[in-house]
Amino acid sequence: MPAPVVVSGMPQPPPPDFTRLGDARIFIDRMAYADLAAWHAAARRLRADDPLPLIEVEGYVPFRAVTRHADVAEVERNHTVFWNTRDSVLLPRAQVQQSRQLGLDIKTLIHMDGAEHRQTRALTNEWFKPANLRKEIGQWLPALARRSVDRMLEHDGACDFVRDIALYYPLHVIMSILGVPETDEPRMLDLTQKVFGGEDPDVGGQHGEDPVAIFMAALQDMAIYFKRITDDRRAHPTTDIASTIANGTIDGRPLGDLETAGYYSIIATAGHDTTSSTLAGGLEALVRNPEQLRALRDDPGRIPNAVCEMIRWVTPVRHFMRQAQADTALGDVSLREGDWLLLSYLSANRDEAVFDQPFRFDIARRNADGHLAFGIGVHFCLGAHLARMELEAFFRELLPRLESIELAGEPESMATTFVGGLKRMPIRYRVRAA
Repeated sequence: MPAPVVVSGMPQPPPPDFTRLGDARIFIDRMAYADLAAWHAAARRLRADDPLPLIEVEGYVPFRAVTRHADVAEVERNHTVFWNTRDSVLLPRAQVQQSRQLGLDIKTLIHMDGAEHRQTRALTNEWFKPANLRKEIGQWLPALARRSVDRMLEHDGACDFVRDIALYYPLHVIMSILGVPETDEPRMLDLTQKVFGGEDPDVGGQHGEDPVAIFMAALQDMAIYFKRITDDRRAHPTTDIASTIANGTIDGRPLGDLETAGYYSIIATAGHDTTSSTLAGGLEALVRNPEQLRALRDDPGRIPNAVCEMIRWVTPVRHFMRQAQADTALGDVSLREGDWLLLSYLSANRDEAVFDQPFRFDIARRNADGHLAFGIGVHFCLGAHLARMELEAFFRELLPRLESIELAGEPESMATTFVGGLKRMPIRYRVRAA
């Protein structure tokens, strides 16, 4: 493992000026994501008038934003030409350079391509298959959902659903399968929030702190923590996924410290933040559409499709980057080898060409599972089925126990460009009489 380093206090360039970008600023300015209504309005105009805008801002690599569903799907399927690379997330060049200089450039599945990606994913692919998930967590997941709903109802009719409930339920699921003791979950919550929410000081950091320093320090702390779990599972293997990672081999050799840290970190962060964001955003959509809430409560058989609609609606992973490995074309735009693309899943999942009335939340939507929130092809989200299982279990437990529910204030969205959702959602509710 790299030795501890101090990453705070590094000189940072002045923030770039996004105003000249017009609608295209929504992909690079974290504050644009704090106002999702305005964000979606801008994305809608781009899909109609400039679906592959070229975005050039000092401090970032130039890239084209891919806004339409069909174009995002084409890039995802053409994985031999469009690669993830080590820069699969849009970050300032200075942040990328700092992390590599400090040895904190942890490589995960989302940074791999070709044979490396295939072999590394194969280590845990069986574990995340539906049959194995039913065996490993199917018996205790409903009880955990019940415990989380009990905690919500113990708040005496009012709570902040994000901070009091949504952050903790998926956290406990993912930490349980990673072998993290429940007593360490607050530490893991703090670290995952800093990895994905450091841009927003209300979520991952402190006002006035450098988000780059927050992000890198959190990654390092996470790597050090999971090194201890790796050592334990190699000495005392169990059936959990931590043991699968710790004892897995590629080409006959075990994973190195940074490789295991990368595997744990992507499962810990992606498996938590994305599901908690969908849980909160899905409940908000139901509260704002009471006829949908009633229909779902009256017919729980609709929950699986409703969960697909929630995932489309929220789309917690807002983008991934791809780099062209050869001269090619996308739509009517010619691309050169080395050109960068930002795949905007948030825009694609509101594409009018695919989804009828895409700005209407509809639990009965016929093609709700046509969303791209999990990606498609070889990079399809490893934990997609787990996320759906968690969400379905929670709503199966919650809905029969609610007499009524309403917003007690206006929800607030995270100001972050990569993974995000609501950061606050005050609610009031009444419980059905037993």
